[in-house]
Amino acid sequence: HLVESGGGLVHAGGSLRLSCAASGLSFEHYYMGWFRQAPEKEREEVSCIDSNYGRTYYADSVKGRFTISRDNAKNTVYLQMNGLKPEDTAVYYCSATFGLGAVNYWGQGTQVTVSS
Repeated sequence: HLVESGGGLVHAGGSLRLSCAASGLSFEHYYMGWFRQAPEKEREEVSCIDSNYGRTYYADSVKGRFTISRDNAKNTVYLQMNGLKPEDTAVYYCSATFGLGAVNYWGQGTQVTVSS
C-alpha cells in the first residue's frame, strides 16, 4: 500500500517535495520509483532508487532538477523537484518493485501542476 502526498500548484521555477509512505511490504527490499502521466500521454518513469545501495536513475528530462531519496526507517521515498517547468505538469505515481521485474505496487497518484 503506497500513499503519495505533496503535490499541488506551483509557478514555473518553483519547488515541490513529493512523499510516498509505504505499508504492508518489506520496504527496504524494494526498488522505489516515481512515474508521471500527463494528459493524453503514456506513463513515464521519472526516477528510481534501488533497495540497498542508494543507486539512482533519472529521466533525462529531470536530471539536475529532481532528487530521489528514501528513508528505510520511515518506509518513505521522496522526490524533491526543483526548477519546475510547465511540462512537468502530470499526475505523479509512486511505485514499488521487487527485484528487476514489473512494478508490484502503485500509489494512487498526486497531481502536480506547474503554471507558466
